[in-house]
Amino acid sequence: MQEEIFLSVIIPCYNEERNIRLGALESVSHFLRKRNLSYEVILVDDGSTDDSISLIKSFIKDHKKFSMLRKKHQGKAAAVTAGVLYAKGKIILFSDLDQATPISQINSLLPYFEKKFDIVIGSRKDKRKGAPIFRLAMARGFVFLRNFILNLGISDTQCGFKAFSRQAALDIFPRLQVFSLKRRVSGSTVTAGFDVEVLYLAKLLGYKIIEVPVEWHYQETRHINPIKDSIESFLDLLRIRWNSINGTYIEKKDYEPS
Repeated sequence: MQEEIFLSVIIPCYNEERNIRLGALESVSHFLRKRNLSYEVILVDDGSTDDSISLIKSFIKDHKKFSMLRKKHQGKAAAVTAGVLYAKGKIILFSDLDQATPISQINSLLPYFEKKFDIVIGSRKDKRKGAPIFRLAMARGFVFLRNFILNLGISDTQCGFKAFSRQAALDIFPRLQVFSLKRRVSGSTVTAGFDVEVLYLAKLLGYKIIEVPVEWHYQETRHINPIKDSIESFLDLLRIRWNSINGTYIEKKDYEPS
């Protein structure tokens, strides 16, 4: 009989050779092995062109609870969504491979599912130690636009550490429109609107959400283009608002969870 999985950890990967060589996957494995729970870790490769795939293949040979899901390059949003729809866990968490928020912070999130919350998200509030000025300026500008356009009522939508009940995840992710699996991207991309669309849909569907403070460390990234990413994020907010106005989100979704 197959073991019932309690926690699925989804980790998107796009050209993450450096972080893999620095031991990010070993850190995740070391922590989860110490926890008294059943788990799986799904590494979703988003069309990496560096040595990430071979490194992951080597790692999962000796770590049986880790697996790799490969897909064409569509950006982090599509990678996370593919992983969520593939996951088997009762609780589904997505986390960044660079471990800016360490996997150990799951200890802060899990108790809230026992309190009947459907979605528990890590929050940095205003604590973004080490982040450069231009990143802070981008974040504050995005918060202003997000509140003005969507009035979401969540202080930190962008922390890449979010956990969902299985029911909520399989209801929300297939309904994504702006960041559906049909979205096309080229090169490195930062999709700030993805987290917003997920949480906007969650509130629209009536799921209980709570923000929980988590540890966070700034990690240098090669994937940021301040002007391009800011414009794209603004347009994504407008697309989300338009889909809400015209009723797209409440239409029947294409994917039905098993």
